[in-house]
Amino acid sequence: MIYNNLKVEEGDKVLVLTVNREKSMNAINSATMEELRHFFGEYAPKRKDVHGIIVTGAGSKAFIAGADIKEFLEMDAETGRRMAKKGQDVFFFIERSAVPVIAAVNGFALGAGCELAMACHLRIAGEHARFGQPEVNLGLIPGYGGTQRLVQLIGKTKAMELLLTGDMIDAAEAHRLGLVNHVVPSGEEVAKSGELLKKIGSKGPLAVANVIKAVNAFFQHNEDGFDTELRAFGASTGTGDFREGAQAFIEKRPPAFKGK
Repeated sequence: MIYNNLKVEEGDKVLVLTVNREKSMNAINSATMEELRHFFGEYAPKRKDVHGIIVTGAGSKAFIAGADIKEFLEMDAETGRRMAKKGQDVFFFIERSAVPVIAAVNGFALGAGCELAMACHLRIAGEHARFGQPEVNLGLIPGYGGTQRLVQLIGKTKAMELLLTGDMIDAAEAHRLGLVNHVVPSGEEVAKSGELLKKIGSKGPLAVANVIKAVNAFFQHNEDGFDTELRAFGASTGTGDFREGAQAFIEKRPPAFKGK
């Protein structure tokens, strides 16, 4: 698939995905959502040489400043439900990625942008980043998982306030609430994300994938997170990566994981 709204760059075993609609504050329209679906649902899972993905926005003003509201005007209840379902499915691809996905938030992360960032496993915010779910200002609610993931990340009380008021919070407040992992000087978001992925990339890739799977299970109503952890732990003990990691620990040397 040829991407018109996304830009993909390759680093050292890392893909940097940029939402490339700077003139529209990187707002997600239907075409961009389809490209995101292809990238996270088809392209990235096939890249077995990649140990992490960084998502950011073009320019310095916005990570993703929401969805393209103009496309909403012709919708009725059923077409709106289908659009939201597609967005949720795409963001589940991100959340369930076997390799870590980090949002490098370089500006406004509002509406769909905040929802996409929350679907990522980690979030690095530039000092001028802003977060919010302002849908109530339009007579809407979040449709791509915002009402669920915001509660998961910062708790019901504060999430309810932000969802009901549509207020924005700055990077420092987002960090205090636990919405972001680190705040860095503006322009250093991707570099910090790459630094984290380099550290994670030195660990056992099967173990990393199983951590993501087990943590996600905690929030799934139809899964027992403890059972998922048991099964993932058991599977891990039978891998060559575990034997290599244990032997390297005993021999006091860095492990050479092979993802097997």
